[in-house]
Amino acid sequence: MKSLKQLLIIFFAVIGTATLTAQDIHFSQFYSSPLNLNPALTGVMNCNIRLVGNYRNQWASVLKANAFSTYSVSYDQRIPVGRNDYIGVGGTFWGDRAGESDFSTLQGRLSFSYSKKMSGGRNSGNYLVVGADAGASQRSIDFLALRYGSQHDGQGGFDGSLGSGETFDRDNFLFADVSAGLLWFSVFDEDNNFYVGSAFSHLNRANQSFDSDEFEELFSKFTIHAGGEFLVADKIGLVPGVVTFFQGPSFQLNVGTSLKFLLGKSKRLHQAFQIGAWFRVSNHFRESITSDALILSTRFDYEQFSIGFSYDVNVSSLRPASNSNGAFEFSMTYKICGPEVRNVYCPNF
Repeated sequence: MKSLKQLLIIFFAVIGTATLTAQDIHFSQFYSSPLNLNPALTGVMNCNIRLVGNYRNQWASVLKANAFSTYSVSYDQRIPVGRNDYIGVGGTFWGDRAGESDFSTLQGRLSFSYSKKMSGGRNSGNYLVVGADAGASQRSIDFLALRYGSQHDGQGGFDGSLGSGETFDRDNFLFADVSAGLLWFSVFDEDNNFYVGSAFSHLNRANQSFDSDEFEELFSKFTIHAGGEFLVADKIGLVPGVVTFFQGPSFQLNVGTSLKFLLGKSKRLHQAFQIGAWFRVSNHFRESITSDALILSTRFDYEQFSIGFSYDVNVSSLRPASNSNGAFEFSMTYKICGPEVRNVYCPNF
């Protein structure tokens, strides 16, 4: 029992260290959180207005009430300009809370994009999209809830009266955040499309230190992602996707696909049911790249409403402590459509 306690203490300490490096939030359903993925995805949709909500809960099997939780809400719309182009405008608000010390981040930002049609006809097209966003964030922590190695009593517990040797002069701070992105998407017809994009986040590398006399920069993050929708049989389609993140010493790759079943008599993809499997690999704590999670997902699209659910099955070296339990996620999307005389169909995020 003592060795198990020590194992869990080490586990929590590692998790705390990973969290305090101030790396970004992530969603397994990255394709259902477009404005958090790439600002160039602002306004890229088949309707005029899009409302998105996401929620993620991680490590509840070991951290119980102190599980990591992340939520996000966003609004964006597309505005036709000229003959074939679009402007996208939007806003996002997200929050993240990690561990017993309530290490929290809140962020609000505004985003903008411009979609330029490069070639194609009335029902097909190739678009180049540029986007950017800017916002403000707040980070905070409860230092009284932290536990340090110097407070370990040698018997599997902690003695809070022992000094930590650490001093901080602020428990919360504000910082600005700026990102930019590019996207290319090709629409072959209403059932088949492809996209590839990249984003460069945290261009200003804001200070993340809780000690105002020190500087600890937020690493810039480079994102590459791609995917599409392809009808492979009557009313059956594939929705593959891949995303990779590079941020300081951290690396993560998600890759997989969903099988999409079109419902009803119409071939329009907004009425469908999806089941999918995804795999995530990453480097853990500056070590080599290893397997992290198997992600099982499902999604239901009805008219302009979509709801998705996914579950991460932990397959990393942490699975003895997590009992293979990773995270669950919900996503919801609602689109408001209006009259539109242009027949180009965007990828269905």
